[in-house]
Amino acid sequence: MKADPGEAGVGGGMPHVARGLEGVVAAATNIAEVDGERGRLTLKGYDVSELSGRVTFEEVCYLLWYGKLPSRAEYDDLRAEMSRARELPAPALAALRELATQAQGMHILRMGASMLSVGDDDVDNLNPDVSRRRAARLQAQMPALVAHTYRLKAGKDIVTPKPEHGLAQGFLYMLEGEEPDPARVAGLDAYLVAVSEHGLNASTFTGRVVISTSSDMVSALTAAICSLKGPRHGGVPGPVLKMLNEIGTPQNAETYIRRELTEGRRIMGFGHRIYKVRDPRGALLSGAAGKMAARTGDTQLWDLTKSVEETTVRVLAEVKPGRDLHANVELFAALILHAVGVPSDLFTPCFAIGRTAGWTAHMVEQLEETKIIRPESIYVGPRGSEMAADGAAVKAKPGAGPKALPPVFMLQRQLVATPFSA
Repeated sequence: MKADPGEAGVGGGMPHVARGLEGVVAAATNIAEVDGERGRLTLKGYDVSELSGRVTFEEVCYLLWYGKLPSRAEYDDLRAEMSRARELPAPALAALRELATQAQGMHILRMGASMLSVGDDDVDNLNPDVSRRRAARLQAQMPALVAHTYRLKAGKDIVTPKPEHGLAQGFLYMLEGEEPDPARVAGLDAYLVAVSEHGLNASTFTGRVVISTSSDMVSALTAAICSLKGPRHGGVPGPVLKMLNEIGTPQNAETYIRRELTEGRRIMGFGHRIYKVRDPRGALLSGAAGKMAARTGDTQLWDLTKSVEETTVRVLAEVKPGRDLHANVELFAALILHAVGVPSDLFTPCFAIGRTAGWTAHMVEQLEETKIIRPESIYVGPRGSEMAADGAAVKAKPGAGPKALPPVFMLQRQLVATPFSA
């Protein structure tokens, strides 16, 4: 880390601080490429737009874990492996029964995920092949964790999925206790593919940091979920749906948007740390949601969402020129999850189900790196403090107070919001 010459600090210089690690390259990866300038997302070289609707979520999992799309035999083997692994450990299920009425949403998902190591006597084995099989198990158990918790919280019995169910179908079946319509299964599958992986976002980075210490995958998964819980990262789809309901009709969109901007509030579902154009995942989910709306004949919410997108982009270009703010994945994620019938308080847990594929792929990749992730910081606090003779007080030497903060710190204090980044 190089110090800027001429600035006061230890060693005669003040290092540059990359706020939020923006612009810092922390890993070399062969998993995904996120091109924010052109609005492209590729997974192992495949454009996500080519995968969506043509392969299942399980096939994308295999792609992320093994680097290629599976053959029919490999696909069948993975489906069978994940089907066998869906059942939660008995102690974890017993704990969920106690916790379900005591905690909310992502809090209980965090606690539940941490219990997925129960019964895994080999949990600290970080062999790549073992880790890939563990990734399949964790991916299979996440839908059960979310669905069982939801039903227990509602005072209902849990539902065991059928062996022939794929992940999306099995999740809806566990959630509702009835065979879901194939169109809803297809819509959820498209959503899971779209959110499965997205580079070195906050939760993925968190998981890689944990696994870089040679900790276990369950600990890394739990840490990633903790990061995703934050509304600056993954807690947006529910508020998006609330916003759409408040707007109500396309005619109200512009008045609502201008009022929110005037009052300094963020427009949910817009802006992204990486993309300077429309989020390609949003385009995929928009198309999938449009197909579902056409199938059911209920296009009211889809029409409203499209109108809100067009109006918001236009108003943002006027009010915040040069910011390149467009719809992100969460705008249409809310729409398709609502159309599929997922309750809004499960939107972020559903995101976690899909993103587990990418999280675990990054964990396996990070295991190839032998160096722990350990960035540096610069100290900007007081120097020369001394204890009083009686030990009852602390005092600083004259003139030894805190140094002026670097410009990046002053800028951070002036910001009132951070663009969504998932």
